[in-house]
Amino acid sequence: MPTTRFTFPGHAGDQLAARLDMPDGPHLATALFAHCFTCSKDITAARRIATRLSTMGIAVLRFDFTGLGHSEGEFANTSFTSNVQDLHAACAALTERGLPPSILIGHSLGGAAVLKAASDIAGVKAVVTIGAPADPGHVTHNFADALPTIMADGKAEVSLGGRPFVIGKDFVEDVAMANLTQSLGKLNAALLVMHAPRDATVGIENAAEIFTAARHPKSFVTLDNADHLMSQAADVDYAADTIATWAGRYVDLSPPPGPDDLPEGILRVSEADASGFLQDIQSGPHHIAADEPASFGGTNKGLTPYGLVSAGLGACTSMTIRMYARRKKWPLTGVNVDISHNKSHATDAGSDAPTKIDTFTRTITLQGDLDDDQRQRLLEIADKCPVHRTLEQSSHIETALA
Repeated sequence: MPTTRFTFPGHAGDQLAARLDMPDGPHLATALFAHCFTCSKDITAARRIATRLSTMGIAVLRFDFTGLGHSEGEFANTSFTSNVQDLHAACAALTERGLPPSILIGHSLGGAAVLKAASDIAGVKAVVTIGAPADPGHVTHNFADALPTIMADGKAEVSLGGRPFVIGKDFVEDVAMANLTQSLGKLNAALLVMHAPRDATVGIENAAEIFTAARHPKSFVTLDNADHLMSQAADVDYAADTIATWAGRYVDLSPPPGPDDLPEGILRVSEADASGFLQDIQSGPHHIAADEPASFGGTNKGLTPYGLVSAGLGACTSMTIRMYARRKKWPLTGVNVDISHNKSHATDAGSDAPTKIDTFTRTITLQGDLDDDQRQRLLEIADKCPVHRTLEQSSHIETALA
């Protein structure tokens, strides 16, 4: 996953730190991620969602709002309005790079910010909120005890997540006046609301308010037992998978034609996730993924290599049977081919030493009003499948460095 770190000017001209995660394979869309209140672009939820989406062809930009993480500026001088302005600045930075975002994703207060900003950003087709408050002013409950001091003295230092932050009076007044109802009413994009029923920081009723105020198309997905910060990897991966699947209805995520430098007849396999085993497979206009199960260190996003070999055998078997039955005009209405693969012990010719060979067990189901002779003949035809013959014979593989 290629990653680019850069800065861009925020709402007040301060340089904001950004990280752009690009897909190893085809780039299908671009998403902009807004992190939660007083968090950063490197929080677990932001990092894992960006990584996961990039393996699915979606580039993701995540950045630190003014005064947070590695960005310049004073957090005490920021507000909800300035966060929205920083989002606009991030969109401009992406557009300058030729990657205008079509998907906005916001976590917690970042979710409220993307709802506020979305209607003013051209080209946005899908908006996702995760644990977002319906009222941005809800965030002040995190430092409710300090509110009298903030209003009297203009600011106060509070502890949030075990870290000190200075909250200014302007922030409190600005967030109190923020209203998402109007923004939701003119949202010209599909909306996905994701929320955990047991979220103790932002209650599930917030999701209901957002969903009710929004126009169709809109969807709601429960995050079950996830906590507000999405600290469990399984919850984050589920959210990312859901986002990619849902967004595909509103953003064109179909793979582009094969690369210009890919000669006809060549199948190219590219590593899609260097931290695991996910592979991007491109052959002309066709695109699939290969992976290993989680128990073997993979992410289970595609067939295993041997699964792909089994798929080739099964597909070729079914096609060969269909071709013969069609030519004979036999009443074959359907074909199912079950394939299993394992290693079995055998003895090499001319040697008594046992060795392991690959065994593919193939079970064929033929549907239709076929007599016994026809079924037997189709079973024999299955053995004439070209992939079957290739697997039974010795093949020669030539390998060279590009």
